[in-house]
Amino acid sequence: MFSNTLLNLGVCSVGKSAFGCVADRSPLGAAVAPSSVHAPGWDLLMRPGDPQAVEQLFDAVAPNYDRLNDLLSLGLHRIWKRQLLAWLSPLPGEHWLDLCCGTGDLALALARRLRPGGSVLGLDAAAAPLVVARRRAAVEPWLPLSWLQGDALDTGLPSHRFDGAVMAYGLRNLADPGAGLIELRRLLRPGARAGVLDFNRMGEGSLAARFQRFYLRRLVVPVAAQVGLREHYAYLEASLQQFPKGEVQERLARDAGFAAASHRPLAAGQMGALLLTA
Repeated sequence: MFSNTLLNLGVCSVGKSAFGCVADRSPLGAAVAPSSVHAPGWDLLMRPGDPQAVEQLFDAVAPNYDRLNDLLSLGLHRIWKRQLLAWLSPLPGEHWLDLCCGTGDLALALARRLRPGGSVLGLDAAAAPLVVARRRAAVEPWLPLSWLQGDALDTGLPSHRFDGAVMAYGLRNLADPGAGLIELRRLLRPGARAGVLDFNRMGEGSLAARFQRFYLRRLVVPVAAQVGLREHYAYLEASLQQFPKGEVQERLARDAGFAAASHRPLAAGQMGALLLTA
């Protein structure tokens, strides 16, 4: 139904639903306290029980987010996002949602495909990324874009409003990914398409997993430290320790009411895309 080794940073704010704010769930559904998850050697700023602190953390990342993404992925994150849109095939006249939109690069690319007659709503919990998104969108004022600050687990938007949706590097940060998928399904019309792009959690002993850990610890965090964001980016490895694997994401999506769910690898398995049909 849906018409390829470096890493995107994947820091996305999700408000009260952010990882570390409340008890998270393991891929098998058992509750796991966020404080039990850590990146070795780092004292993380992401703490349980303080949603306001989480939003402030992502506000701090926003001014450097796009520059670091381009640097640390050599621009490949743009290719992965284009591939996601190619699989989803958004059409002119359709109305789409970008959940956890961050600084808006995916929403902008999506909006260019939906003209004429379509629209994109970008939603994020943190104010600073939305400021960047609005500034970027102002360069192309003809694009059908609007922005909303809100919680990915409780958007407050009407049910069955959208023809499609995307979420890039947001699902991993939700306290309950299953609940996030339920909210996403609620917002989509029957037959709508959705795509969730994020890091791919691999088997602990695999060569790819060892490369991923090395890359995060030895390149991502040291580079982020140069702009004062060491602890913020150390959080990435911690969040990956509890992120559901692809097959578990498929099950969660079906449990959420999606008619079809397929997880596809990207970037030699370092990334993954969960493709959904409502």
